[in-house]
Amino acid sequence: MPVLTLMPSGKTAEVPSGTVLLSTILASGEKLGCTCGGTGGCEASHVFVLEGRKSLSKAERPEHATLDGLVGVSSKSRLACQAKMGEEDVTIEILSFM
Repeated sequence: MPVLTLMPSGKTAEVPSGTVLLSTILASGEKLGCTCGGTGGCEASHVFVLEGRKSLSKAERPEHATLDGLVGVSSKSRLACQAKMGEEDVTIEILSFM
């Protein structure tokens, strides 16, 4: 089963493929907001994917639209409420300004 590593805490969790990142982040005790109810309409669940980005589900139109409106977005940016685990390990950075 793939492993999700949360930085900067270093917490890890085995995550079934197809699981939305946000649910694992919250289950691990980390704090990360999501004011849109998981629709990709807010920037509160913005994270950086440090490793394993290609293993995650593809970003869809609502996620792209939200990310396009954010400051500090990079090619590593994803919304944790939209990205789903694939078959490989993934490391994300929970942004400190959240």
